[in-house]
Parts: sequence; structure tokens; C-alpha cells
Amino acid sequence: MPVLSLHMGGPVAKVAMPVIDPNTLKIIALLVEGQVRGLGDILDVNDVRELANIGIIIDSTDVLSQAGDVVKIDEVRKLNFNLVGLKVETKKGTKLGRVTDYTVESKSMMIQQIVVRRPLIKAIVDPELVINRKEVVEITDYKVIVRSEEEKLRERAADQDFIPNFVNPFREPQFSPSRNQSPDE
Repeated sequence: MPVLSLHMGGPVAKVAMPVIDPNTLKIIALLVEGQVRGLGDILDVNDVRELANIGIIIDSTDVLSQAGDVVKIDEVRKLNFNLVGLKVETKKGTKLGRVTDYTVESKSMMIQQIVVRRPLIKAIVDPELVINRKEVVEITDYKVIVRSEEEKLRERAADQDFIPNFVNPFREPQFSPSRNQSPDE
């Protein structure tokens, strides 16, 4: 995807890869390859003016920084974390496949869903899974661990079994007056 500068009036770089914080599943920066020499190679996502069909729009090339300029980005970069290619397993150890892609909410740059390519045998029935970020339990250097289907079903069943134990004071009483009493008593 190209990076376009309003100041320069056109493309100044191309996005090489995102810098993802594995603790929050948030894209905090983009590594870029500059078409204009002498530019920095890191674009903080807070400096993105707009995400458009034609590319990522920034105000000026001044927002591009070098390694070492932003400590938080450098710490996450040193982790060398790449979500694509990680194995995906349930808490019980059932292998679900590998991450092939993900979806990002454009305003917060949070990864909302991960797309998982299924192993060959399971791919016959269901070639890929889309897993919501709420299902992710843990991320390690080698795999993403998600909640199992049994846990989800248990939670749904618990929600459905809930019966309120209060009396609504605005409803009519559930008893009827005896036949010997008049309605005025």
C-alpha cells in the first residue's frame, strides 16, 4: 500500500509491514520503504491522517521517524512479532490451523479478527475460520491460543438458564381474590 504525503503531493513510500504489539493486538506503527531518499522508515499510526482506497495519507514526510526515535515502537519492533503464520490452537491443545490474515478496525488500528487456514483434512469441510479477538486467550512466540467451542457453549447455556428471582412491583398480583370476597375488600 502506498504512503501519500499531502505536502509532497504524491507517494513517498510503500508499507513494508505493520508493527503489531502482541500484548494488545494493536498496530502501533508501519515499517515503510521510502521512494524518496533520506526519509525515516517508521510511520507511527497516530500520524496517519486518513486511510483511503488509494493509500495511507499523511500530512508530511516529517512524521516518518528512524529507529531509536520512539522508544515504545523500538521495544515492540525488537520482539520481531508477526501474526501471520502463527499456529492457532484451543486451550485444550486442539490444532485449528495457521493465521493467514487479519482484519483491522481503521480508527483504533486494533486487530478485530484473525483468519485461520485449516489443516488439509479439516479444510474439506471448512477451509478457513474467522476468530474474533475476544476468543484469543494468549499469544506466544509460536502460537495463538483461543477458547474452545465447549467453553463458548457452556457460557451460552449459562446465559440462557438465568431466571430472574425478583418480583416486578408494577405487574398485577399472580393470585385471584377468593370468590367470597368482594372486589372492594
